[in-house]
Parts: sequence; C-alpha cells; structure tokens
Amino acid sequence: MTRDRIRRMVLCAMFAALIAAGAFLRIPTPFVPITLQYLFTMLAGLLLGGKDGAAAVCLYVVLGLLGLPVFTAGGGPSYVFHPTFGYLIGFALGTFVTGTLAHRPGGPHTGRLIAASLAGLAIVYLCGTVYYALIMGLYLGTPMGLWQLFFYCVAMTAPGDILLSILGAVLCRRLIPILQRERT
Repeated sequence: MTRDRIRRMVLCAMFAALIAAGAFLRIPTPFVPITLQYLFTMLAGLLLGGKDGAAAVCLYVVLGLLGLPVFTAGGGPSYVFHPTFGYLIGFALGTFVTGTLAHRPGGPHTGRLIAASLAGLAIVYLCGTVYYALIMGLYLGTPMGLWQLFFYCVAMTAPGDILLSILGAVLCRRLIPILQRERT
C-alpha cells in the first residue's frame, strides 16, 4: 500500500468520525437545533475531493446502519425507515458534488468553494425532503403538503446551513494549503 493511499484512508476515517461527532454537536435555534453533520460532510468534499469525501460519508452511514449509535437518533438497519434518513443519502451525494465542483481546474478560490458547498447543500435538501415525504406518506401513512414539507425540511434549517457553507468554505480555503504541504 502506498503512503498516499494510507493517508487518504486515514483522512476518510477521520472525517467519518467527525461526521459522527457532528451529529451530536448542536447549535440551538428557535425552531430546530442545527447539527454540525453538514459542516463536516461539506468539509470532507472540499478537502478530500468528491470520491474520498463521499467515501467518508458512506463509511459513516454504513457504521450507523451496522448498529453503532452515530446518527442523531441512534443507529441500526431500521434507521432506513426514519423520515430523516434521506438527509444521510443526501450527505453522500452532496459531498461528492461539492468535492467534484471544488476541485475543478483553476484552483479552489473562495467563491468556487462557496458555490460548491451550496450546490451540495441543495442536493442534501432535495434528497432529504423527497425521502421525508415518501416515508411520511407511504410508510407512516401521514402525508404532508408541499408547504409543510418545505417548512419542516428546508426553511427551518436552511439559514444556518447556508452560514455553515460560507464558514466551511472560508475555513477550507485556509486548510487546503496545510493539507497540500503535508502531501510533500
């Protein structure tokens, strides 16, 4: 195994642990507390790239589905029937998109990092909202209207997540040179 591959595996494992910790680090808001999971999934994409960032998120999800209590409401295979499981799927897809967009030719400047983070956030919300609607309507038998879905699944947490996107991009801009120095 090459040194670079070991380094990448360690970084993926480290981000999986950070995402797990982020599930329990909450910022209180008037309606719903915001967890730091999104911040760490976004940073995984921005710092590790699309593939490795998504691998870190997938490792986190697999550990949770195997029964480790790393999700905000526990863990185990039955968590796929939890209405918010779609956000976990969205984290993996959003991280891939964030990392892919951030590492396009031309170098990662702050504007690109913010745009990549917001694109990933949109995917997280899309997956989370659609999954929430499906579970609530088809599995739990309590369908919700579009405005209710938008309010509960997007509007209550979007302002905080947008701020986290900007904070993460600025933080990442400072961390990228450090990680690049470590490679040499």
